[in-house]
Amino acid sequence: MAQVDFHEKQLTLKLVYYGPPLSGKTTNLRALHGRVDALNRGRLMTLDTKDDRTLFFDLLPLFFRAGSVSIRLKVYTVPGQPMHEWTRRIVLQRADGVVFVADSSPQQHAANRESYDGLVRHLGALRLEHCPVVVQYNKRDLPDAVDLETADRFGDPHRRPVEAQAVSGIGVLETFFTLLERTWDVVDADVRLHERFGIERSAFLDAMRAHVGAADQGGGAPVLSSAS
Repeated sequence: MAQVDFHEKQLTLKLVYYGPPLSGKTTNLRALHGRVDALNRGRLMTLDTKDDRTLFFDLLPLFFRAGSVSIRLKVYTVPGQPMHEWTRRIVLQRADGVVFVADSSPQQHAANRESYDGLVRHLGALRLEHCPVVVQYNKRDLPDAVDLETADRFGDPHRRPVEAQAVSGIGVLETFFTLLERTWDVVDADVRLHERFGIERSAFLDAMRAHVGAADQGGGAPVLSSAS
């Protein structure tokens, strides 16, 4: 459920990057954060632990104003190690969309499946069963990367995973905007954003593309103005 402050006319969307240890969750967020102009982005906050060299979480607030409504986007990662199970559930609370970052190494098949099953459990416990989930297969540059035709579809044979090499930025923006599109559709159906606030889906996505330097990915000139 998106957080909507009708008094302040502010909408906050929360996206979470989830996956097994070292699959590339943190690399995705660092690449994404690096695309945003310093004047338009919040501080990338990290907490390293002795058990997991991935981040505890990252926070990336992005601000837009459409008419009289401001939109704040927050993006988090979760720690991948099994010992941080409850932390993952806490981070997932009130999530509006999730990217599941799977490792393309064949040796990580079991770790991918275990992590995805954990994600499903947490979403169920938090009553977020309808939260959109985009699967990204990262590390596609590995010489023995799994064949996507036969790779795990995590319960949905029609799922179309996004291919990525997050360390070089390939597929990072495609993953991000795929999730944004699906999240927007779910939130709009729930909160009636267009009806209540006059926010067009295409205008929101175009503004986001401009904000993260991705206007060449299919959007025209932004019709929303960004504000920090």
